[in-house]
Amino acid sequence: MTNDLDGVSVVIPCYRSATTLPKLIDSLVQVLRDSTYGQSFEIILVVDASPDETWDVASRLAVSHAQVTAIDLARNAGQHNALLAGLEFARFSRVVTMDDDLQHRPEDVLVLLDALGPNVDLVYGVSRDEEHGAVRSLASRSTKAALNSVGVTHAKYISAFRAFRSNLLAAVNFDQDQSTSLDVMLDWGTSRVTAVEVVMLPRAQGVSGYTTGKLVRHAMSMVTGYSTAPLRAVTWLGVVLGIAGFGVLVATLVRYYLGIITEPGFTSVVSLIAFFGGIQLLGLGVLGEYLGRLHARSLKRPAFVVRSVVGSSDGVHEQAKSPNIGVRRFGQTAQTGGRQQ
Repeated sequence: MTNDLDGVSVVIPCYRSATTLPKLIDSLVQVLRDSTYGQSFEIILVVDASPDETWDVASRLAVSHAQVTAIDLARNAGQHNALLAGLEFARFSRVVTMDDDLQHRPEDVLVLLDALGPNVDLVYGVSRDEEHGAVRSLASRSTKAALNSVGVTHAKYISAFRAFRSNLLAAVNFDQDQSTSLDVMLDWGTSRVTAVEVVMLPRAQGVSGYTTGKLVRHAMSMVTGYSTAPLRAVTWLGVVLGIAGFGVLVATLVRYYLGIITEPGFTSVVSLIAFFGGIQLLGLGVLGEYLGRLHARSLKRPAFVVRSVVGSSDGVHEQAKSPNIGVRRFGQTAQTGGRQQ
């Protein structure tokens, strides 16, 4: 999807943010209005089936602000898929993504956009200070290392606070599966990537949904979803162990014919069987993970389903303005509606 309108679309996934959204949107609208973008901007709020009153707040903001569009997902799809849903509605040539918890300062949106120069297509906002504890930070660095292993050359910069040119969305496969990584696909689209330092504020409420366990699972998903590195690793492990096993066999035969070994060692045999059995199970597990990903993709389960839209951008989604009309562009839309008056 390539958008020619000169301006900026800000996409914000929303979950349990009923208390933070009003302040965030008021500040963000003021910052963008006072900038060189003037009225050439939009803010897209994607409510990821939040169990609290986030949708009510987001829809009211869409009614009271002409530049705001609120999208309600029919089920919880996760932050990345919520982003993809919002990107479908982005109209302008520049896109910014940010969190809903007031950690990303609205004024830093302009910092990212200023860095999006003629020779830069993608900019990440990197915190000046460590945001989390030691374990959580280690898990985050491990995730970035996993992304680097699948060829994401600028993995060390990755954050949820990013600005990029909308023509990069042509590289994004919105229907791939439930584990689509926006950062991997943006990296596929360009090598002109940079980062700028921003101030990361403390969370206004609650705790991050990205626990250590979720980050580890995300890293594994990225590695198996976008690389054959685990398969190659198991292959090389098999080669190394095969050479080692042959060496052990030769050494055992030599020791036997020299009379050093007079009877077979039960412990050694059991240990070797257990060791090589574990390696075989590891290899089967890696193959199973890849087969599972292929099976999931064959099911063609939608990454997200849009339940309703308030404040659709004028002149872009003509079909979306009529109730009860399903609109399918990249994801799936169950029902949409125009701006409530």
